[in-house]
Amino acid sequence: MLKRYSWAFILEATIQVIVLILIIMSLHTFYKYQGAGNDFIIIDNRDLKFTENNPQTIARLCDRRFGIGADGLMLLQNSKDYDFEMVYHNADGNIGSMCGNGGRCIVAFAKDLGIISGNTSFLAVDGPHDASIDQAGTWVSLKMNDVDTINSDGDAYILDTGSPHYVKIVSNLDTLDVATEGASIRNQDTYRKAGINVNFTSPEDNGYFVRTFERGVEGETLACGTGVTAVALAMAKYHQQQGDIETPIRALGGNLLIRFHADNYQYSNIFLEGPAKFVFKGTIDLS
Repeated sequence: MLKRYSWAFILEATIQVIVLILIIMSLHTFYKYQGAGNDFIIIDNRDLKFTENNPQTIARLCDRRFGIGADGLMLLQNSKDYDFEMVYHNADGNIGSMCGNGGRCIVAFAKDLGIISGNTSFLAVDGPHDASIDQAGTWVSLKMNDVDTINSDGDAYILDTGSPHYVKIVSNLDTLDVATEGASIRNQDTYRKAGINVNFTSPEDNGYFVRTFERGVEGETLACGTGVTAVALAMAKYHQQQGDIETPIRALGGNLLIRFHADNYQYSNIFLEGPAKFVFKGTIDLS
C-alpha cells in the first residue's frame, strides 16, 4: 500500500535535499604538502570547481590560527600543451610569482594523482618548467629559468629567479631578527610597491645557511626555493665561480641543493632539488 505524504512534508524534504547538495558543492578536498618546511595547500582543480578568487578567503585558508595554515595555496589545473598548470597564491591571497618549493611540491602531488610518473613538464606563472621525481616520490629536481642579470644594492645582490630576491651576507645569522630586518628592507622605498624577498646567508661547511623573509607571507618561512636559488647564484658571482657548480643549502626546514652552470655571469641549467612530502588531506567548507 502506497503511503501518502503531505505537500508540506514533500516541500520540507526537498529543501533539505537542496541544502545538502549546496553543502556538498561548497566542500573542497585539499591536500597539504611541504618541501623543507615550506608548506602549501594544494587543490586538484582540473574540474575547475574551485572558483574562489577572493584574496581574503584564500588568506583565511592559509591562516595558521583560523584556517588550514600554509605559506601559500596552489591549484593544479589542466594545460593544453603541458602535463598540468600550476596556479600559485601567496599566503596573503594574491596571485604570486614563481614559487620553487611550491613547484617541487606540486610535482609530487601530480605523481600521487597519477598524472605523471618520473619526468614532467608543467606550466607556471613564469613559463614552462621541467622536473623529475624519484621512484619514492619524495625527492624532486626542478629546472628553474636562466638568470643573466645580478645587480647590486650596496653590499647586497638583487636578482630574479622567478621571484625577485635580495641577498645579503651576514655573520650573525643564527641570532638575527629576520622578521624585523627583513621587513625593514622589504618596505624600503625602492622595494615597497612591488615587494621583494629578503635572504640572509652565511657560509658553512661546503655550502650556505639561508634564512628568508618572504613577501606575500610577510614573515620568515622555513625555506624558500627561489630564495636559496638566488643565494647560490649570488654567491657564485661573489666568489667569481665559473663552470658547473653544486651548492648545498641549509634552511631552517631542511637541506636543499642547487646545481647550475656559470659562464661569465650568465647562469643556466639551474636545478633546485630537495624533499617534497605529503602531510595530510582534508575537506574545507567555503560556504
